[in-house]
This record gives sequence, structure tokens and C-alpha cells, in this order.
Amino acid sequence: MPESSIDLSTTYLGLRLKNPLVPSASPLSRDLCTLRRLEEHGASAVVMFSLFEEEIEHQAAELNHYLSLGTESYSEALSYLPDEAAFTLGPEEYLKHLQKAKEAVRIPVIASLNGVTPGGWTRYAKRIEEAGADALELNVYYLPTDPAMDGRAVEDRYVEVLQAVKSEVKIPVAMKLSPYFSSVANMARRLEGAGADGLVLFNRFYQPDLDLENREVFPNLKLSSSAEIRLPLRWIAILYDRVGLSLAATSGVEAPADVIKLLMVGADVTMLCSTLLRNGPGRIRELLEGVEEWMVEHEYQNVEELKGSMSHRFTGDPSAFERANYMRALNTYL
Repeated sequence: MPESSIDLSTTYLGLRLKNPLVPSASPLSRDLCTLRRLEEHGASAVVMFSLFEEEIEHQAAELNHYLSLGTESYSEALSYLPDEAAFTLGPEEYLKHLQKAKEAVRIPVIASLNGVTPGGWTRYAKRIEEAGADALELNVYYLPTDPAMDGRAVEDRYVEVLQAVKSEVKIPVAMKLSPYFSSVANMARRLEGAGADGLVLFNRFYQPDLDLENREVFPNLKLSSSAEIRLPLRWIAILYDRVGLSLAATSGVEAPADVIKLLMVGADVTMLCSTLLRNGPGRIRELLEGVEEWMVEHEYQNVEELKGSMSHRFTGDPSAFERANYMRALNTYL
């Protein structure tokens, strides 16, 4: 990126970043050449694709299977046990890729760990830290379906997973949340108390669809649009200056205006995925140029002047983020 008089730098999870645009967890980070292109076009950090609890547990099950296979056989038969390298699966490859990513780029690399249950898989957080990750995004992608499980039990699961991970690492940990809590603000406070360093708002649950001809349920991924920034925009505005956490906005960041709006309600960074999948890494440069042009036109010198200036606490009409705005929107539609 060319030098500019506008200071776009920001701080996220204690990391000083050159600007607020961070590619989020996606397949783009699987390729080292693409990672370099993201950096070249201005990405200030990158979140790696996720390592899933299921992958870790699968590896553990495979290892146990091979180590116990044939234990009732004669000793001569032990030669058919596979070499350890033969069952090195996803988790080990993830750690190797993380190390290579750290060598490939100079920007911070944030690992992503995705799981739902407290357990041994959380110990991989330590190995992720040892592999060189600058921070960790913890994605508890949990959809409760048991009617006997109440809301507090769901919240407790998030807190327990966070505490298990925090007990393993010293690097900053951000929690990526869904918006489906009865009190998002209270949940944010609970996670802050449990040691979270930041929140990523919000996780997009991928909704299934139905194949009517074959009568099957199948995954149906649709990329996000700018309209989807409104959910993180509202909650970041409400949480800003009320919790001592870094706040990252994700879902629907497509245009320079989206970035500016999210910064103005209090986001420290805005994360990008769909727009990069559609348009390629060069979209980062276009977004940065658009943000700079707007800031020059409106006489802002740096991101800190923007940040939080239209949050719930500092806006002239806090009710715009609350129930009153619901009635106003309905009454003004026609």
C-alpha cells in the first residue's frame, strides 16, 4: 500500500495493526501464495482456517486404534503396526501449515480452534501457541437441540471451553460468538470475567436446505452481503465502552462504508471473507482506498477518531439501537 497521511492503525487483542482489515477464517488461508497476496494488498493480520474438535478427536481415535490393534497377537505380528507418520492427520498438518504461514508473512497470524465440548482437544491450544500463532480465535459453534438443556447450561459450556483454553496458553484469545443468547451483553461480561481478550461478532450459522426430489437435507452456503452488518453493528455499538474487550465485526463487510460504520460503532477491526472469495485479495486494497478517501473528505486523521463515535453510549439517540427503533422502522416503511 502507498504511504498516506491518514493513520489507519488500530489495536486488536493487544496487537498493533496497520489497518482494521483482517481476512477471517476461510479456505483462502490454506494456500501460502494466497496468504502472501493478502498481505501484499494490505491485510493487517489474518485468521487461519479452523482446526475442528472433530479432527482432533478423530486423530486420537485413529492413534488408539492402531496402537491397540493386534495386542493379543504374537510378538512377531507387531511388525504390521504402522509407522507413526502413517497416521499423522489433520491436526498435525494444521500445526505445520501454521508454522509455514508464520514464515511466509510478516503480519500477525491468528489461529482458529473450533469445538463445542470441554475436553482434551482444548490442549491443542498450547500446541498452536508453540507453533507460533500470535493469537487464537476460539469458535464455539454449538447448536443446542436438547429441550432439557436450559440457556444457562449453554452459556456455561462456552465459559468452560474458554477457561480450558486459557489455562493452556498465554497468547490472546478471542471468542467468536453466535447472536443467539438471551442476553448478549451479559454473555460478553461473563466471557470477559472468564479471561477472554476479545469478541468476534457474529458467527454465521450455515442453515441447511432440503432437496425435494431426493428428500435429503443438504448444506447450502450463501455468501454474505452488506445488509448483514446490521446485526454486529447494533451489538458492537451496545458493547463498546461497556466491556474491556477487543471487538471484531464479521459478516457482510463488502464496501468501504461498511468498514466505516462498524468502526464508528466501536469495532477495532472488521473481518473479511465473502468479499474476498468473490473478488480476490485485491479487494482489500480497494476497501482501504475507499476508507481513506472518505476519511479525507470528512476530515478524520486517524481510526481512533472514528472508533466508537456513534456507539450506543456516545450517539445522540441511544434508543436507535433499542426497541424504539423497531417501531420507528415499521411506521416509516411506507
